[in-house]
Amino acid sequence: QVQLVESGGGLVQPGGSLRLSCAASGSIFRINAMGWYRQAPEKQRELVATIPSGGSTNYADSVKGRFTISRDNAKNTVYLQMNSLKPEDTAVYYCNADVLTPMLRRLEVWGQGTLVTVSS
Repeated sequence: QVQLVESGGGLVQPGGSLRLSCAASGSIFRINAMGWYRQAPEKQRELVATIPSGGSTNYADSVKGRFTISRDNAKNTVYLQMNSLKPEDTAVYYCNADVLTPMLRRLEVWGQGTLVTVSS
C-alpha cells in the first residue's frame, strides 16, 4: 500500500504565503511524476502544478509566477510554495503521485487534501 499525506494548509491573508507538503510512504520502488491539484466549492478539481522525476515543472496560468513546486526524492516528498495568495486560491489542495511498487505495479495515489483559505 502507498499513502500520501498533505500538510501545511490553513488561513492566510491576501498577499500572504503558505507552503504545502506531501509525504509518500509505503511500498514504493519509484515515484515518477508528482503534482498538486485543487478543488474549490462546487467546482471541478483542477491541475495546479506538476513535477516529473526529471525535475521539469509545469504550472497553471492562474498560479504561474506565484507558486513553486519542488520535490525531495530522498524523503519522497513534494512541496508547493504559494506566494502572493489571492482569495480565488481558496480551495482544498490535493497531491498526486505516479508510483511504481517493488512488484512494478503502477499506482496513481491521491492524498486526503488540505484546506487553504485566503481571506482578510
